[in-house]
Amino acid sequence: MVLHYPNGRKYQGNTNVKKEEKKLNKQNSYSNRGMTLEEDLNETNLYYRTHNIAVIHKKPIPIQIVNVDYPSRSAAVIKEAYFRQASTTDYNGVWNGKYIDFEAKETRSNSSFPLSNFHEHQIEHMKSVVQQGGITFVILRFATTDEIFLLEGKILFFYWERMMNGGRKSIKKDEIIQNGHQIPYGLHPRIDYIKKIQELNLL
Repeated sequence: MVLHYPNGRKYQGNTNVKKEEKKLNKQNSYSNRGMTLEEDLNETNLYYRTHNIAVIHKKPIPIQIVNVDYPSRSAAVIKEAYFRQASTTDYNGVWNGKYIDFEAKETRSNSSFPLSNFHEHQIEHMKSVVQQGGITFVILRFATTDEIFLLEGKILFFYWERMMNGGRKSIKKDEIIQNGHQIPYGLHPRIDYIKKIQELNLL
């Protein structure tokens, strides 16, 4: 299926990360169990909901279908579609009376996290959440080492502004280690970011 952004540009997806995921999925270590970041977060959010900890969902992506192939009466294949509008962030919901809104990103780089993974409208959306008293952050995964970090919105904004002012176009991993917060993998829940929010007292 071919997807297009609202401006007509083709959506390519993160093919490099997908290739890396295939390699990681062959490993049978406890640390990843062949799960992608999205699957891990969806599993975590399901745990939160079923245990009345938080109500967090992945936002649906609105698309407009423009070309469908019908190889048979009982089957339909979407050949081409467009994003109806620019997406904001991946997940949102409520915990402890507070609105939560966050993005989840992956990279196969070992040394830095490219800021090209984010879009300006996403940054502006996250800033608006902060202005309204909500909690916003990004969950970053280094695919090759299978490490997960939570980076608060205000920290991401600093590095974004640095780039916009002519600075480096990525966040060094050392900076993420220093200013972010690593989340260890667990079993139930898988990526316990709510516990990390509690530890950081982001309320």
